[in-house]
Parts: sequence; C-alpha cells; structure tokens
Amino acid sequence: MNNKDDKRSSDSIDRLIFEQKLCIKTLHIDKDLDLLLLIFNNGNVLKAKLSDYPRLKKANNSQLSDYKLINGGVGIQWEALEEDLSLKGFIKTSALNQMMRN
Repeated sequence: MNNKDDKRSSDSIDRLIFEQKLCIKTLHIDKDLDLLLLIFNNGNVLKAKLSDYPRLKKANNSQLSDYKLINGGVGIQWEALEEDLSLKGFIKTSALNQMMRN
C-alpha cells in the first residue's frame, strides 16, 4: 500500500538535514589557507577547499566575507558573487573526497 502521508525521504543526506535538523551555524573562511570551515548546530565541523569553487577562489577577502546563511542554515549565499552552495552539496563532496582518499 502506498501511504501518501509518509514524507520520509529515501535520501540519507536529506534525512540528516531535514529530519534531524542539521544546519550550518557559522562559516569561517581563510583564503590564504584555501579553507572553508562549516560549523554545524550539532558541533561538528566540515572542512572544504575554497579552490573547489571557482567563484570563491577568485574572490577577495571582502567578497568572501559578504555571505549569508539561507533557508535556515541549509545553504550559503554570496549574492555579489552569484554563488549559492548547499549543505547537501558540501556533505556529498566531503563524503566523495573521503572515499577517494581511502
């Protein structure tokens, strides 16, 4: 039987974000270290490289610091750079990079 009221996602990342309410609490950027640090509301930290995102790599420090968290912290927007990145995308990229290193 198909239950239309069951809105549970089959995607494990969506479940983590929406059912467990994972979101980005803050973002730290260090251009010199080619580093983005996403700090989540559960205290975990995800590390990413600025150079993985061409618009961010080309941006200056002032442009990089002009971001806002969107949709309750499930995305980051740099309006002047026309760059929007999702928490889901960061998690997927991190998981892929981790698998490639092993």
